[in-house]
Amino acid sequence: MAQNKFSRFCNKSEFENQYISAVSLHSHTNRSKESLHFIPKFTRKHPILNWALERQARRSTIPVDLIRAYWTPPLPPKAAFELEKNQIEVALGLMGLVSLTDHDTIEAPTLLRMVAETKEVPLALEWSVPFGGAIFHIGIHNLPGRRAQEFVTDLAAYTKAPSDSRLSELLEMLDKCPEVLIVFNHPLWDLGGLGQQRFVEILGQFLRHNVRFLHAFEVNATRSRIENNCVIELAGHWRRLLISGGDRHGCEPNGALNLTRAESFCEFVREIRVEQRSHVLIMPQYDEPLTLRTLETVLDVIREYPEYAPGCRRWDDRIYHPHQATNMDQPISALWNAPPAYIERAFFVLRLLETAPVRRALTQLCRNQVDLRLPSEDVDIEMPSGNVYEAAL
Repeated sequence: MAQNKFSRFCNKSEFENQYISAVSLHSHTNRSKESLHFIPKFTRKHPILNWALERQARRSTIPVDLIRAYWTPPLPPKAAFELEKNQIEVALGLMGLVSLTDHDTIEAPTLLRMVAETKEVPLALEWSVPFGGAIFHIGIHNLPGRRAQEFVTDLAAYTKAPSDSRLSELLEMLDKCPEVLIVFNHPLWDLGGLGQQRFVEILGQFLRHNVRFLHAFEVNATRSRIENNCVIELAGHWRRLLISGGDRHGCEPNGALNLTRAESFCEFVREIRVEQRSHVLIMPQYDEPLTLRTLETVLDVIREYPEYAPGCRRWDDRIYHPHQATNMDQPISALWNAPPAYIERAFFVLRLLETAPVRRALTQLCRNQVDLRLPSEDVDIEMPSGNVYEAAL
């Protein structure tokens, strides 16, 4: 019988002295390319913002391409690894097992493996999976070292030229590696903006073809409680374990972890795949208003980091746009001597959120919105009898 447990950090006495390690899954480093295509999609819904964006684009001397442009999170691989590991060791007093999952690349863990103290870090990535017009994200953890790059090349080829039969072949190949963990990340996030009805139809098709290769569904610490409760229902329907995922892009450590008796990542994978046991721990930051946490991530992204290497310090070093002549990606800091005044004014307003009075006011406002809009967020959800779920979000 599969067994899922949920605990909150505030109820530490419930699980204290029962576990050896905690696992941080799904977080990003500055090797992750994050698309900016959400900006025109968002502004199209707001006429004033759309007008302002188009006006600034017309004034630009370089054609603005927000489809190909992207940003990278601020933390280098070592800093990202230490952030996650330190949370586990300091807050929980447990050994930290950390799997970093940048989009479609294993560059960060490959670099970390060159250093003695991080040589055991799993080779992992978040794979972008186009399917039927939707886009799904699959966490692939602990790739076998000898074949890792071969797998990454095959996964990238599918992303570029999707094929339903090839997708199942690739997932089956990964599933046949006993040390690999395959996680369906934020399964109810409609990344392609298809609309709920169409997205649910495609999700059903995807799962009917491939659920047998997915070892767990993710409870994502950057998604809403309503969405995560629906993921709990979805996992129960498809008889799959639930597992934690932080999805960190800024400097706040993951808001959900897994507690385990494993002493290595391979042992943890066995616990999930073979023993069918998962204990998700909800950290205090998950209980903060999601709007506020999102704004804090934005502040992390636009913050300056003078201690980092040149080319990583300023926000405009970490946003890339194709060069007009060569079509090669370049940091937008190369396009100007200083950022345009209107951008700096907007960032000045955002940085007011770091002042205590503004933060207190916004926190109260966000809490009021949560109480108003999510009255049933803590309602327990009944799960099928084939699984044991000891809590709901």
